[in-house]
Amino acid sequence: HVQLVESGGGSVQVGGSLRLSCTSSGTFFNNFKCMGWFRQIPGKECEGVAAIYSGSGTTYYGDSVKGRFTITLDSAKKQVYLQMNSLKPEDSAMYYCAADRRGWYCPTNYASSYTYEFWGQGTQVTVS
Repeated sequence: HVQLVESGGGSVQVGGSLRLSCTSSGTFFNNFKCMGWFRQIPGKECEGVAAIYSGSGTTYYGDSVKGRFTITLDSAKKQVYLQMNSLKPEDSAMYYCAADRRGWYCPTNYASSYTYEFWGQGTQVTVS
């Protein structure tokens, strides 16, 4: 059984920073092909924010966050992080961690929700 738990969300002023963490339970962390972060605003589609391909360590970012967000992986701690800098009001959303073991669509479709098998419950980020 795989469980992903996000933390680190909260309220921050415009221009501020937050660091989200995603911890994986179970023994499959090192088998994940891709891990990613998505965000969603009520009534809008889920947006792929960032992803990391474990095979090469290559990272991918949505255009709206390039240069401001950084995704990193700590295999020893079974955690993936999203460092968010220069936050804007439009970054306000529920942020979800996702992971994929199958590798069917990863990393080509890193920003698509169907790429990922496992999802966390989300952590809210509010920028004002």
